[in-house]
Amino acid sequence: MASAGGSLVREAPLVIPPQEAHHATVIFVHGLGQRGVSWKPILQGVIDRLPGVKWVLPQAPEMPVTYNGGQCRPSWFDIADLPPCNCYDEAGITASVAAIEEIITSELRGGLDSNRVIMAGFSQGGALSLMTSLTTLHELGGVASFSGWIPQKSRQAMLQLEPNLPVFWAHGKTDTEIPISYAEDSISFLRNSLNISADKIVFRTYEGLEHTVNNEELEDFAVWLSHLLA
Repeated sequence: MASAGGSLVREAPLVIPPQEAHHATVIFVHGLGQRGVSWKPILQGVIDRLPGVKWVLPQAPEMPVTYNGGQCRPSWFDIADLPPCNCYDEAGITASVAAIEEIITSELRGGLDSNRVIMAGFSQGGALSLMTSLTTLHELGGVASFSGWIPQKSRQAMLQLEPNLPVFWAHGKTDTEIPISYAEDSISFLRNSLNISADKIVFRTYEGLEHTVNNEELEDFAVWLSHLLA
């Protein structure tokens, strides 16, 4: 199984500055094979509704991906199968969590309180956002997952830290790459193992939605963010 490790070249993230006084930052993490910059037009409607928010869209390094027969693609960690199996690229995940932690630390050094930093991501980026948010020592403001999952082998560290932050989870009911059962299992873990209270978890499912996002999801995300950062 390939691994991202720590030696691959990492591009600087795309930074979308706030249009008003900066009061919060959203770090949005793309999925397997994607470019961070490609999410800017998709998120533009949400960005426009939150003019005091800075957006940071990091870029995964190119690495061989087992699922794609060893082809090099942008990836935060190696994936052998979809839906994800129990394979766990510990070196790749560790390196990518550290890269996201560096962005968080940079925001805090800039004067932002940790509870004004929100993590979000799609698919593999959702998994990375969840793993980072639920294991960091910083008390972040929240985490949003679009079509993501919480890898089984990452959960022990979360249980030891007992995180308690707001979660927004959006998932298509007809997703075959990360099936809805992965979302339901992860939500159960958040509620029953991490004991995150029900009022902090927003779980939305979408009829007919496959492994992508739609306008309804983005509208729900914008509403959640607006309330969270009010």
